[in-house]
Amino acid sequence: MIVVTGATGNVGRTLVRLLTEDGVPVTALARNIGGPGTVAADLAEPETLRGAFEGAEALFLLAAGERPYDVLDVAKAAGVRKVVLVSSQGAGTRPEVYALPRQFEAAVRESGLDWTILRPGGLDSNAFAWAESIRARRMAAAPFEDVGLPFVDPDDVAAVAATVLREDGHVGATYTLTGPALTTPRARAAAIAAALGEPVTFTEQTRAEAYDLMARFMPLPVVEGTLAILGEPTEEERLVSPDVERVLGRAPGTFAAWAERNAAAFR
Repeated sequence: MIVVTGATGNVGRTLVRLLTEDGVPVTALARNIGGPGTVAADLAEPETLRGAFEGAEALFLLAAGERPYDVLDVAKAAGVRKVVLVSSQGAGTRPEVYALPRQFEAAVRESGLDWTILRPGGLDSNAFAWAESIRARRMAAAPFEDVGLPFVDPDDVAAVAATVLREDGHVGATYTLTGPALTTPRARAAAIAAALGEPVTFTEQTRAEAYDLMARFMPLPVVEGTLAILGEPTEEERLVSPDVERVLGRAPGTFAAWAERNAAAFR
């Protein structure tokens, strides 16, 4: 049995589906959910995880909460032997900002379990932040309109996780997950417009405008780090990684394909 934390998120939801379709028993775990095959538990409160972890052989772990060592202690006590952590590319490129993912990575490496770390870059699903404005006004806004980054389809992150959880040969690996090409905010808005078959107006935000919006739901150091990546990415952050293709045996999906699949969210 595999436990999937963050089972209602953009990666976790697809991961649960992929594993279930492959006949793998899954416990889907997230905060404030319940029902068949799901457990309401919180990574911020490791004591709530004991029942969910019982009988599990592997764990898909989000870097969430602030007690990674306690979470992994509960997992080991329940008999978990393998852990796949979804961290962040920023844990490698900007460790001073992405301290929490770095802490989770350290805990996983020191756990004594078989481990694999996934470091996705920006997710295509970040474009859902535009959903309301595109539905209401056919408008999207973002800073740094012409700065390209290799955003990755969350379904590809889930597919890599499903493969690593099911197969041997990935123990001790750290995979950087990106899409197949650099895309800019303006180009991503245009791809959504193409998927809708209607024009979408793009407006470039100032850095200050983007900061004020992001600070409403993100810790301030992470806001600063995120804006630094979006506006002044390092050479490593702009690099298209071969790891998705290395694991899956196929190229990662494009943003345009993601937009086509998710066009209903923007109608």
